[in-house]
Amino acid sequence: MSEFRSGFVAIVGRPNTGKSTLVNALVGSKIAITSPHPNTTRHAIRGIVHKDDFQAILVDTPGIHKPKTLLGHRLNAVVGESLDSVDVIMMCIPADETSGAGDDFIIAEIAKHPRSKKIAVITKTDLVSKTHLAERLMGIVGMAKDFTWDEIVPVSAAIHDHIDLLSSLIGGLLKPGPEFYPKGMISDQPQEKWICELIREAALRDAREELPHSITVTIDEMSQ
Repeated sequence: MSEFRSGFVAIVGRPNTGKSTLVNALVGSKIAITSPHPNTTRHAIRGIVHKDDFQAILVDTPGIHKPKTLLGHRLNAVVGESLDSVDVIMMCIPADETSGAGDDFIIAEIAKHPRSKKIAVITKTDLVSKTHLAERLMGIVGMAKDFTWDEIVPVSAAIHDHIDLLSSLIGGLLKPGPEFYPKGMISDQPQEKWICELIREAALRDAREELPHSITVTIDEMSQ
């Protein structure tokens, strides 16, 4: 019987590259809100993947970008804090967009953490042809100048394509270790914070023209 493995996995990428959707797919349940608007994720959210032979704690981070506001600076700081102590860094790169300076900036940040294993995840593959995807994969191989990707995996969280493969590859990169969380626990978010996030998701979806994207939701009192 193989030794049980565990560890922490940071998911990074430009804003709106499918990070939260990927986390939800890997966990098998909605633990991170999603929105077509960039920078919906404000703080690092931990989702827990339970398998027979490993446990992976996924850290869904805000999108990394060149900040123009105080909120932008804070979101980038959250990502930096997350990368300091993880076993695997997983970068989301959308198949339906071209790479640019933003991706180069993130790869340079990833290179500062040589101890961590690195996975390039090509997201939203259901939106492109196989020919385009093949060209995209070839381009991504050469994007990292200072390190080599341990894995490059094309996925579509929307149709659950290659999600199980990605999960298995993550497990293979983790080191032997204990279960950090009990079985059945899929996130360490407090219930109150999760309810705030669901309200914010609904507000961004239904009243995005009336409300600023930087909206924050707080709960003064809860009753059951």
